[in-house]
Amino acid sequence: ETYVSEVDESDGSIALYSPTIAVLNNVSLDHKSLEELRQLFGDFAAKARITIVNVGDAERAALAMALDRGRTTSFAVEGEADLSARNLQPASFAIRFDLIPPDATLPVQLAVPGRHNVANALAALGAVAAAGVPLTDAVRAIEGFAGLGRRFELVGEANGVAVIDDFGHNPDKIGATLDTLHAFPGRVLALFQPHGFGPLKVMRRELVAMFIDKLRDDDLLVLPAPVYQGGTVSREVTSADIVADIAASGRTARHIADRDAAATHLVAQARPGDRIVVMGARDDTLSLLAADMLTALRR
Repeated sequence: ETYVSEVDESDGSIALYSPTIAVLNNVSLDHKSLEELRQLFGDFAAKARITIVNVGDAERAALAMALDRGRTTSFAVEGEADLSARNLQPASFAIRFDLIPPDATLPVQLAVPGRHNVANALAALGAVAAAGVPLTDAVRAIEGFAGLGRRFELVGEANGVAVIDDFGHNPDKIGATLDTLHAFPGRVLALFQPHGFGPLKVMRRELVAMFIDKLRDDDLLVLPAPVYQGGTVSREVTSADIVADIAASGRTARHIADRDAAATHLVAQARPGDRIVVMGARDDTLSLLAADMLTALRR
């Protein structure tokens, strides 16, 4: 009797949904302009019986303000909301926090890392509570969630170097992955394959600003050419343009158009204590690339 679906704005079909419970985790640049996103997500939420919304930043908080307060449950990581997470205690591939609902404090242990997964957990807990599940039962259940493929997935370790496969492809998601890695010591060697020339053009300024902000002095970023699925496409902005913008800031970024060559370069640079992360979307072969990099490290 219950149907759960993940929907997004990429093709505009979110406008066709009339959910009983709507969950809005983030409003961030990806496929469409922020003006279009505000309209799409606002309309989506307005049709729901109850909306669970992340108020962790100004963009999402503004959207929440436009909703009927009686039909809205807010959540935030270390912020003021109906459901909030406090006392975060991160581990390499896990995180613990205290859930603060209106009437009690519940300790939560997640088997996935990162502040962004705390936000995901709050979203899930808010949604099932709206569906009638007691929060104590929901907290016990969520502790058994072991993660999804290509979401900060540890491929393996060899010679002191960890290889991680990740779906990060827009500024918010990539930034969250880099923050999670930087919570612990070690260089980050990142291979980011943009998920198309169109998104690269839309997100150019935001991507560059995010990498400049999130990369550390000893990190290394390599961008191969964007994934290309065929057809006619405008190539006004390329990976080389992004790298040039980032490198101008003093961060270490390199454009190596051939993906295999880019991967080989990262493996050659790796030393014990480093973390290699492969990021990108719309291309399932990235997982094979990550596995090949682990094999190369073992050699």
